[in-house]
Amino acid sequence: MKKLAIALAFASLSTVTFAAPVTFNIDTTHTAPRFEYNHFGYSNQIHSFDKTSGKIVLDSAAKTGSVDLTIDTKSVNTGFPLFNEHIQDKDFFDTAEYPTITFKSTGVKFEGDKPVAVEGKLTIKGVTKPVTLTVTSFQEMVNPILKRDAIGANAVAKIKRTDFNMGKYAPYVSDDVNLIIAVEAVKE
Repeated sequence: MKKLAIALAFASLSTVTFAAPVTFNIDTTHTAPRFEYNHFGYSNQIHSFDKTSGKIVLDSAAKTGSVDLTIDTKSVNTGFPLFNEHIQDKDFFDTAEYPTITFKSTGVKFEGDKPVAVEGKLTIKGVTKPVTLTVTSFQEMVNPILKRDAIGANAVAKIKRTDFNMGKYAPYVSDDVNLIIAVEAVKE
């Protein structure tokens, strides 16, 4: 009887699935980092970047993860080619010298099985500052078209342009900038 109990115990252990970190590649067609600022008090302007790459690693069981994003600054999209050029000059993104913006996480906070904040280091124009992205929505499921595991999230943060040597026209053009990141990623 003891041998049967021991055999059953070992058999049940073999069916236990241990959670492991899962790596997701950024879906470039459904990832849109945007930034919003006030223009001379007239209106809030929202612009985006068209090219983002990176990886997200999640282990929901262990409540850990990491985010590594790279944004192509030359892909800035204001909706107007002339303004795209203007915002890429030395007073703003200086894309000739700094072709990317990066965000590398230092920690992910969870509530239950879902991430609610990502702490990390944001680098713009060679300046690195700590930034916390607040996750406002998160979804993990099989993508109905690709038939593969995928995740999606929206996250926000507020930064100051002057912290990243981009302060031209401040305070008339607001120093405060809202970052809004819509991201989707597919399991490797």
